Amino acid sequence: MIHIGIVVVEICESNLMQTINAENLFESEYPEVAVLVSDCLNFCGLCRLKPYALVNGKRIRGKDVDDCINKIRLAIEDELAAYN
Repeated sequence: MIHIGIVVVEICESNLMQTINAENLFESEYPEVAVLVSDCLNFCGLCRLKPYALVNGKRIRGKDVDDCINKIRLAIEDELAAYN
């Protein structure tokens, strides 16, 4: 199901973040979040080196997938705080 939330998490299909099911993970935790998987986000150097995602256009990267997931959660919480 595709829905657009107030927080958009974008993931490149070539990045390590694609090894998890980010759509189910973040959309089930946060109903206000929409996860979009793109062919390319044009950050190829970063994409090869580290897991990353864009949260409302801001680059979030981690040293590994778990670290990136935690940082994405924090970024989502920060974005949602602006609406409360």
